[in-house]
Amino acid sequence: MNGRCVITVGDLGEFGVVARIAGRLSQGGTVLLGPGDDAAVVRAPDGRVVVTTDLLLEGRHFRLDWSSGYDIGRKAAAQNLSDVVAMGADPTGIVVGLGLPADAAVGWLDDLTDGFRDECDLVGASVAGGDITRSELVVISVTALGDLGGRAPVTRSGARPGDVVAITGRLGYAAAGLALLGAGPAGSSGPIEPSEPSELVGLAELVDAHRRPEPPYARGPQAAVLGATAMLDVSDGLLQDLGHVATASGIALLLDPGAFTVPAVMREAARLTGTDPLEWVLSGGDDHALAATFPAGVRLPEGWTVVGRAAEGTGVQVSGMTPARGGWDHFRE
Repeated sequence: MNGRCVITVGDLGEFGVVARIAGRLSQGGTVLLGPGDDAAVVRAPDGRVVVTTDLLLEGRHFRLDWSSGYDIGRKAAAQNLSDVVAMGADPTGIVVGLGLPADAAVGWLDDLTDGFRDECDLVGASVAGGDITRSELVVISVTALGDLGGRAPVTRSGARPGDVVAITGRLGYAAAGLALLGAGPAGSSGPIEPSEPSELVGLAELVDAHRRPEPPYARGPQAAVLGATAMLDVSDGLLQDLGHVATASGIALLLDPGAFTVPAVMREAARLTGTDPLEWVLSGGDDHALAATFPAGVRLPEGWTVVGRAAEGTGVQVSGMTPARGGWDHFRE
């Protein structure tokens, strides 16, 4: 991240870095007191606060040679904001903890900060504060806050037999993008060569999906209003994440593989990497789609796709089979 004549965070010092970050941020109406004091003050109109946090480590959750500072900022904010909307809440703000090498370029830090800010802008949230320290690798901790607006939180434990299982947002895109990055010049399989030049545009979309997810933010609160009985953010793979719903609710979730759409560009990426694209859809993480269960009589609006149903039993089944629960496990990968 550093180079000759490049200003680094070490050149600015801790308080210079904090001032630089704060100078790039504006505060929305939910933040009563932003950066500059010992703590921020954020509105909680509902009287309850939804809180979630994630930790991202360089080399494990992102690579600096694959993603820009801006991409990383957007992704770090997105995966936390998505957890808030998965509870049926509206995001109000985030606070960020940063560990940075002293030779990190200030320009890279500016891009990271802009990524946090711009992703929060999508949902009317703000970067309300945070902390910074020196570390050997880039470490990012994001805590997101949300407001339920008088609604009950939508948990993982409310699904009941007879409910339908529905998804909204992209599935498999980020996993396909990661596979393409790994199979490119920096990976072990040589450069990717699509069958048609036009496919390059689509493949780039998949790679961008890994670098910068696009959660369907508005549909989390929408699902709560529609009466969703259970919901979660799909971050570790659909099968694995729905397994949490099945366990928490004490039911089985029966999925129909024919209900899932595999776009042509994903089929092309699968051809290039020797992968079954349905594996990406069912087991790939990091798209931050939403999966929810609804009473069977609920009429779902455009953007939701019914992919299965809840029944008596246990676990997640696909075409009557119980697959190995594919997905991401931080202590097994």
